[in-house]
Amino acid sequence: MGASLHSITNWPQYNKSLIKRGSLTFWVDAEVMNNWFYHDHHGRRGRSQLYTDQTISTFLMLKGIFNLTLRATQGLLDSFFELMNVPLCAPDYSCVSKRARTVTVAYRQPAKGRITDLVIDSTGLKVFGEGEWKVRKHGAEKRRVWRKLHLAVDPATHDIVAAEVSLENVHDAEVLPTLLNPLRRKLGRVYADGAYGQQSQPSAYLVQRGDSLYPTSQERWPMGKGTSKK
Repeated sequence: MGASLHSITNWPQYNKSLIKRGSLTFWVDAEVMNNWFYHDHHGRRGRSQLYTDQTISTFLMLKGIFNLTLRATQGLLDSFFELMNVPLCAPDYSCVSKRARTVTVAYRQPAKGRITDLVIDSTGLKVFGEGEWKVRKHGAEKRRVWRKLHLAVDPATHDIVAAEVSLENVHDAEVLPTLLNPLRRKLGRVYADGAYGQQSQPSAYLVQRGDSLYPTSQERWPMGKGTSKK
């Protein structure tokens, strides 16, 4: 911690304020409790959803604030309700995973620091699991089903900072914006193969961001804004 600009004269109170920075206060509003579950049927065929959109948004907000996984967030909420003796329960993590894209979360996770180097590559994934009845009735499918897994890795920390799954017929360059947009972090040099640079041209997405794309193989792309030779 750097030196203070002003001398501290109320040290006991200041010391207590520093300790209180780590305290956690959690309360549940009565309106939130009343709107935690759906009480009315939607009027269409089929069962209505159990949890409201507000519940899913609250779940995702806590997940972002505490930087937890869906399973850990479910456990955190259940422990809060148990300690507070509140007659509520957290939505199942699988339910939140399905409905996450249908709700709006009023919390934006703060951006992290700049990534100096980023390595991007993709690999193929073979899809298994045709079902017992289908294999017994019609036999195993001869044509294999593939998906492509795109990974963005920080070579300094070996952390996977972004991941995306696409169909096998989707070009790697098309996945690049979807892969990097959620990062909300400044990038230095991006290393990728020619597929992400659209074979012989620099990625227009990275040019717009002002980042540099470096080929990982012996390819040489034309020098230009946002590109560089290896």
